[in-house]
Amino acid sequence: MSASPLAGINVAILGATGAVGRELIAVLAERAPDLGSLTCFASAGGGRRTLTVGGREIAVEPYSRDAIRPGTLVFMAVSGDFATVEAPALVEAGALVIDNSSAFRYDPAVPLVVPEVNAKAIGEARLIANPNCTTAILVPALAALHAACGLKRVIVSTYQAASGAGAAGMEELRVGVARDLAGESVPAEAFAHPLAFNIIPQIDAFQDNGYTREEMKVVWESRKILGLPDLPLSCTAVRVPTLRAHGEAVTVELERPCTPEEGRRLFAGTPGLVLVDEPESLRYPMPLTASGKDPVEIGRVRQSLVFGAQGLDFFLVGDQLRKGAALNAVQVAEALAAEGTLVLSR
Repeated sequence: MSASPLAGINVAILGATGAVGRELIAVLAERAPDLGSLTCFASAGGGRRTLTVGGREIAVEPYSRDAIRPGTLVFMAVSGDFATVEAPALVEAGALVIDNSSAFRYDPAVPLVVPEVNAKAIGEARLIANPNCTTAILVPALAALHAACGLKRVIVSTYQAASGAGAAGMEELRVGVARDLAGESVPAEAFAHPLAFNIIPQIDAFQDNGYTREEMKVVWESRKILGLPDLPLSCTAVRVPTLRAHGEAVTVELERPCTPEEGRRLFAGTPGLVLVDEPESLRYPMPLTASGKDPVEIGRVRQSLVFGAQGLDFFLVGDQLRKGAALNAVQVAEALAAEGTLVLSR
């Protein structure tokens, strides 16, 4: 068995007990079983504990900045406030940090990376931002279309799973469904309203322009990753009662004509995407088939009835905890290793 790109690297995960942290442990076990070491941390107030991931017992230590040795690759699955303070301090102490929060995504000095699209943006950075889950799932398809036909404008409507609110959101959906079926009151703590048997057209706080912050994340982050700062892009983000894997309905207007057949060929040849587009056999992207998998499913490719020959409509589904978070972060580290820039000594 050949060595993984991360063979021999010492890795730390901050926020290991959360949904993204647990997924990071699982992804690393699959893709990099030959790490030098893996140390997991959670809030200091929780003390030492263990968690089970993939049948393995994982020790979790209370976080202390001094516990992170120089030369460690650090994955942060923590709040933006915590990352704002700790990430720069860890980098200064000699670590390389990949942060999953929104703390640094809009900082022009910090690369925001989806490796299939803009791995070269990493350069010599030692702090790298992981994008919002919805953005990470979306931009490989947009990048493929832009390279071939030029993007003119993009309209996105999302169908986002409870996993977007972490382990607490997933548990609230499970409990809510059981309580609703039992005729009991349904909780609404992780979400603005009960999610069981409901959809909620609000994710994150509303902004002055009437869009939510989640919707604007898709706009801001897609523009930065694609290198298209003026791309007209609009998003409506909706929470739906599925456990994991986000769906996105996308309409694009292109600079030149593109047939659905050409679009399918482009998507089928794009790393990170798998074409699932056989409507005659009732095969199309769904959370049931995309959950727990690395590739983003894409299908329902058709000519736009609004933009005609220069427009396409399509639907994609990606696992929010995999490509939308943990997998993308690990792929960033693998891209660093592949370029020979994963040098963890000051």
